[in-house]
Amino acid sequence: MNARLAPRMNVIGASPTAEISNKLRELAARGADVINLGEGELDFPTPPHVCAAGIKAIETGETKYTAVSGTAALKAAIARKFERENRLSYGPGQIIAGSGAKQLIFNAFLATLSEGDEVLVPAPYWVSYPDMVRLTGAAPVIVPTTAAEGWKLTPAALRKALTPRVKWLVLNSPNNPTGAVYTRAELVALAEVLAGHDTLVMADDIYEHIVHDGSFAAPAAAMPGLFDRILTVNGVSKGYSMTGWRLGYAGGPEWLIRAMDVLQSQSTSNPSTISQAAAIAALDGGTGFVDDWKRVLLARRARVLRAIDGIEGLTALPTPGAFYVFADCSGLFGARSPEGKVLENDLDVAGYILEAAHVGMVHGSAFGTPGHLRIAYAIDDSRLDQAMTRIATAVRALKLPMNAWPVNA
Repeated sequence: MNARLAPRMNVIGASPTAEISNKLRELAARGADVINLGEGELDFPTPPHVCAAGIKAIETGETKYTAVSGTAALKAAIARKFERENRLSYGPGQIIAGSGAKQLIFNAFLATLSEGDEVLVPAPYWVSYPDMVRLTGAAPVIVPTTAAEGWKLTPAALRKALTPRVKWLVLNSPNNPTGAVYTRAELVALAEVLAGHDTLVMADDIYEHIVHDGSFAAPAAAMPGLFDRILTVNGVSKGYSMTGWRLGYAGGPEWLIRAMDVLQSQSTSNPSTISQAAAIAALDGGTGFVDDWKRVLLARRARVLRAIDGIEGLTALPTPGAFYVFADCSGLFGARSPEGKVLENDLDVAGYILEAAHVGMVHGSAFGTPGHLRIAYAIDDSRLDQAMTRIATAVRALKLPMNAWPVNA
């Protein structure tokens, strides 16, 4: 490491999802036909009325600085959204908009965490949570979950992990990468455990609108007794296919929002004025189009699951939310590639498929759960079929020790 860099850079790495995309770009630059199943991004266009609002903002000169935490009009739209969809009531001083939900999560951690503090992060987790915690000097405490538990934190596991050092609990529902969706009853049970502690709750609701099985329950609504210490983070990237617009928002206790505002004022300042105008149109324009999107996504999920069912060494269960399949690839461990390399772990499996099939996926270890691959299926149907065919062909080329193949359920 370069001696000029701060020691904090030793505790983090680049985002694994970004690294996969970069490797695919390198392959494409060499002339390869690559397919990216590693990026958490819908392929649907941003809704026309949202784009029109952004264009209008440009045409009418809405291109100057705004208040750091967002315009009054945007905050009002966010408040209406929380009230209408989640039955949550926030005043203007309890709302902040930023350049993506990711920025807001980081700012909340930076504003509250010190060396010696801990953050409970159920695994599998979104790749950025632990490193954001480490950058503050605090320590992420990974709490494993299992497929048998639906990849969800149980009250017993939470009770065991809580200590006086724990400052935050992270809850991400629907979950990235597993698509797990907490029910209201499950959130109530977790709230009962938290009631005797001062722990803050980071509710990352970014996939709220993409629930296939069951229904979404906002932690802040299901845990009313903890309302004053829950930060509800959301944004327009997933539910409105606006990843590039970089607009996230959060509602929470005023003392925390004020601190996040101060941090933002000394870093990025206000989010894009144009994106703010577009976000108002998104939040006030209804979500009827999402039903059509979800029908397409459900069909794609089925395509991936059918394909996996025919690939020895891979298994997967339906994911209740988001647009990922979290496939178990441990059945391929010990396999030998045509070049003679032994695949010892999920990173080896993902790397082999990337090189052999030019299909990119994120290995489960990046999410704190080795032995898996995250398959993002929000891409064109024909390309998705091509990707799964390529994966099957690459796996068939592997050589496994006799009797090593697991039996797919």
